[in-house]
Amino acid sequence: MIYELDGKPPLGTAIPLGMQHVLSMFVGNVTPIIIISGALHLPLEQTAFLIQCAMFVAGIASLIQAYPIGPIGARLPIIMGTSFGFLAVCLSIAEKYGLPGVLGAALVGGVFQIFLGFILKYIRKFFPPIVTGVVLITIGISLVGTGMKYFAGGAGAADFGSWQNILLGTIVLVTIIGVQYFTKGITGKSSILIGLIIGYIVAIPLGKISFDSIAAANWVAFPMPIQFGFEFHPDAILAICVIYIVSTIETVGNVCGITAGGIGRAATEKEISGSVVADGVASIFAAFFNVLPSTSYGQNVGIITMTKVVNRFTVATGAVFLIICGLFPKIGSVIALMPSSVLGGAAVVMFTMLIVSGVNQVTEQPLKGRNATILAAALGLGVGFALVPTAAQYFNPMIKMLFEGSGVAVAAVVAVFLNIVLPKDKPEVNKEDIPCGEPVDAQ
Repeated sequence: MIYELDGKPPLGTAIPLGMQHVLSMFVGNVTPIIIISGALHLPLEQTAFLIQCAMFVAGIASLIQAYPIGPIGARLPIIMGTSFGFLAVCLSIAEKYGLPGVLGAALVGGVFQIFLGFILKYIRKFFPPIVTGVVLITIGISLVGTGMKYFAGGAGAADFGSWQNILLGTIVLVTIIGVQYFTKGITGKSSILIGLIIGYIVAIPLGKISFDSIAAANWVAFPMPIQFGFEFHPDAILAICVIYIVSTIETVGNVCGITAGGIGRAATEKEISGSVVADGVASIFAAFFNVLPSTSYGQNVGIITMTKVVNRFTVATGAVFLIICGLFPKIGSVIALMPSSVLGGAAVVMFTMLIVSGVNQVTEQPLKGRNATILAAALGLGVGFALVPTAAQYFNPMIKMLFEGSGVAVAAVVAVFLNIVLPKDKPEVNKEDIPCGEPVDAQ
């Protein structure tokens, strides 16, 4: 049943498969909150509260994606969480207007994304496999560096690159590969969870985990909405709406990655539209619960592509666990203690699987002529600006936001634009079919 979209496997099977989705996205879900809290110099208790809200929102949003409410949701195993893609623009808005300005802009942007979701069937032609594949490849490339930083201990860690961190990451990576290919049944399909658990256990005697913070966490605490208020500023709203467009393209890419890599078919218009509408609704919900916009998580697409487990019920068990983490902070504290190097051991594989999924999409048709040009130009500029961000240092501040961070925005815009303006390739002439003596058009 785990290979069926609508099957309902036993909880003993579903829970570990759902848990590996939660463990793979947990750090990514809370890290943007920690970063923006640090930028705003929020006290520790407010930071902990925002982390709790982020887990609660991610669980609710993931459930809606798996079990839609009307047109809201894709009816696919999509894990939602706080988006890294919005972090740069949210930091800029926060510096100028504070957290209320961020939340107000995110609220309006969520409404804008809902609109995009409902009109996707009219603009879907602008997102063929060559475009969504380029987006997936760029997302994967942008995440590989993040995964490697986790592998080495986490950016900014005092022991970054230490032998302990490299050892932990390697143990997790080797365990995942070994369990997946040398065991059978549920064990093989839970390879990522098993790798993370073993890495967690090994980290304890290495002194990488301290349980003191668990004692300080509350047993029960409900995440209260609208604790910081909203402010609405036109420049902030415009800036964040640009990122919502990029997030929509990423979501289209992720949904296509799930259906292609996990089910072996193209995504339907209903699935794509529902997923984007759910993204917008989830982002509005997130704004009311004091946190940054939500989006579908690429690393979880990597898990589905790697394991072929597309069952919605298994993902729903993980979503319920996220909600529990949001209600019972001590549970979340246990997971939050996971060392970055442990997560990195799994991340480097999952993120790279996104690249593989993107390559599979862009090669659905021969990769030459028009498609090759789109791929080369989009990847060249997207990855290029990501590797050399100073190339955009003199751009207008609002436009500059498109060129900061992962390069996904640039690659997406270039791919969509070229797909619109470039003429279709002419059919190739088979020389064997040309009668002898008939002139061949050089074109």
